[in-house]
Amino acid sequence: MDWFMANMPIISLVLGVALLLYLNMKVKLNSVIALILAAIFVGLLNGMELTSIVTTIKNGLGSTLGSLALIIGLGAVLGKLMVDSGAAQRIASTLLEKFGIKNVQWALIIVGAIFGISVFYEVAFIILAPLVISIAIEAKVPYMKLGITMVAATTLSHSLFPPQPGPTALVEAYGADMGLVYLLGIVVFIPGVIAAGIIFPKFYKDKDRPVPPLLEKPKEFKDEEMPGFGISLLIPLIPAIMISTATIVNMFIGEDTFLYQLVNFFGSAEMSLLLAVLIAIYVFGIRTGRNMKEVMGSFESAIKGIAMIIFIVGSGGAFKEIILDSGVGDYIAGMMANTTINPLIMAWFITAMIRIATGTGVVSAITAAGIVGPLMTTFDVNPVLMVLATAAGSNTITHVNDASFWLFKEYFNLSIKDTFKTWGVLLFITSIVGLGVVLILDLFM
Repeated sequence: MDWFMANMPIISLVLGVALLLYLNMKVKLNSVIALILAAIFVGLLNGMELTSIVTTIKNGLGSTLGSLALIIGLGAVLGKLMVDSGAAQRIASTLLEKFGIKNVQWALIIVGAIFGISVFYEVAFIILAPLVISIAIEAKVPYMKLGITMVAATTLSHSLFPPQPGPTALVEAYGADMGLVYLLGIVVFIPGVIAAGIIFPKFYKDKDRPVPPLLEKPKEFKDEEMPGFGISLLIPLIPAIMISTATIVNMFIGEDTFLYQLVNFFGSAEMSLLLAVLIAIYVFGIRTGRNMKEVMGSFESAIKGIAMIIFIVGSGGAFKEIILDSGVGDYIAGMMANTTINPLIMAWFITAMIRIATGTGVVSAITAAGIVGPLMTTFDVNPVLMVLATAAGSNTITHVNDASFWLFKEYFNLSIKDTFKTWGVLLFITSIVGLGVVLILDLFM
């Protein structure tokens, strides 16, 4: 009995996930309700007070939607305007023309990597998902083949490279050289994205699926009806450019200046996306001959289509908050604190376990850095490799407590089982290959 109580955090997590899967897959209960009920169940098992459970659920839902709702909504609008104006088709047809159907996955890797480095993952996904569908239709290939490639590139670059919050925080925590993180990060990125984005889709058999309702292309545009390739690519990259510019400028200005306030206002994900949407309303709407009522029809359609996803993502945040408050992360960290395993492997493993338990990449990476960081001098390990090993661990397989899991599932209209077979496997591949490359680099550094 004592053992059972001592291990309640991890036991409650297992039972909570089992309940969630049962309600969603067997009972066919909507994911929003299933997530909330699972959160309540985990809270009760851990002895949380009833009023504390309610507060935690509200905090988790509120904090998740507070940071993601506007981003997801505006990102969906931007993607819809691109699709409805032919901008997505223009990018798709141009990439096909330049790279050819056989090499279009390489084009997606480049675009996915750029977006993954530059903007929040949810923004990158929502902007690129319609593009993937457009390219798949143009190339007459299964969209899941290209979707896996795009997501592999986006998630891995998002996890490895500053200025994304996870790797940026790791650079500071380990005292690593940011330039070397970029340089060696490319060495880790290339084999990881090839394994997950090029090789894995060849072995994934169930790729032939109907176009998801959220991403169905409304019409086929003639060449003269579509915006140019440059402007079609530039507008969705506006958030990336502004966020990256703000990060660079911040290195040279003080936080107490008006310039700092101005740069970080427009360099925030929300404001840069809002600006991109406003420009898109004109360029992808008014300038193409559509009136404001028609353009706002696209706006409203995008918001309606994304509403359920926003609620599911928020409910996933509530579940995550209950898990964090129950002490699962601290429990796993305590188990590993006194081991003598290679710190690179330890950093990866602890990060991966906490990511699986909490669904949060940044939290898992920083938690692992706090545990493994003090051991670096003992083992004389390169801090850049520690950053990359931890980052690879933060990109490992996730499940129902991860908002990005639900984003992938709902956008591509997959079952939970198929989401594990695609999203789960591709993340696991990037994580394992990433660790393997880091361990090889460790032999020479």
